[in-house]
Amino acid sequence: MVWGGTRLPEWKGLPLQDHIGESWEVSTYPSFPSIIANGPLAGTALEEALGFPLPLLVKFIDSRQDLSVQVHPNDEMASRKHHCLGKSEMWYVLDAKPGAFLYSGFSRSITPEQFKQRVHDGTITEVLAKHQVQPGDVFYIPAGRVHTIGAGILLAEIQQTSDITYRIYDYNRPGLDGKPRQLHTELAAEALDYRVYDNYRTLWQNQGSVSNCLTTPFFTVNHISATQPLHLNRNERNSFVILSALKGNCQVVAGGQTITLTEANSCFLASHLADYQIIPGTAVELLETYL
Repeated sequence: MVWGGTRLPEWKGLPLQDHIGESWEVSTYPSFPSIIANGPLAGTALEEALGFPLPLLVKFIDSRQDLSVQVHPNDEMASRKHHCLGKSEMWYVLDAKPGAFLYSGFSRSITPEQFKQRVHDGTITEVLAKHQVQPGDVFYIPAGRVHTIGAGILLAEIQQTSDITYRIYDYNRPGLDGKPRQLHTELAAEALDYRVYDNYRTLWQNQGSVSNCLTTPFFTVNHISATQPLHLNRNERNSFVILSALKGNCQVVAGGQTITLTEANSCFLASHLADYQIIPGTAVELLETYL
């Protein structure tokens, strides 16, 4: 990504590469499928092992520069235009440099015609709601909400499995190929929710070992903080579970199997393994995601 940096490979202990914007942690999206790393199915694509695609996609994102201002379509529009799911998503801020901010939603009401004029004039950010951020901040970005991540932010993103983005404004910045990146003004104008809301930030409280960050029609995300063994049973959800390690490392025990989950990495538990145990190796912080 033209806006990506080096923090993700550094954090994961991978060979250093520049312009790395995203790590697709758990994905069955055809372009970037997750490959199983352990056990008898090691080397197999996750979708092939499951027999179906996942409705969710989990990422880590590093914004060394500002991302483009953008919007995603809802399920109805995405199905009508692209024959795929829409894209509602959430952000959990992992780290933010001093003064880092993001845009989410409109700060004042505008019409579709005014929107197009501001895109043309390069003044669209003047009517966006600006939010200073710090670690632990959560934002829900439902389909239709204008948004962008500012420079200097590392975050986790949980989203519907879709890669449909309508780029609204990109600061007249060339892509890595040196050419201007395509804008999608007409599609964005149709997809946007122009309403102004009182609060765009998701408020949650750290209540100890397991705290709910967000529950949406598409996914639930919990924050887990553990220094002692912790037993969790999500069988009543009839859902897979995705665990992403934000700090520290632990063992995950499920169905008689044990794996080590290290910081900056993620694991996938199929639905029949949703009764599981976390055994911290150090103080560990995780995000737990399920349907």
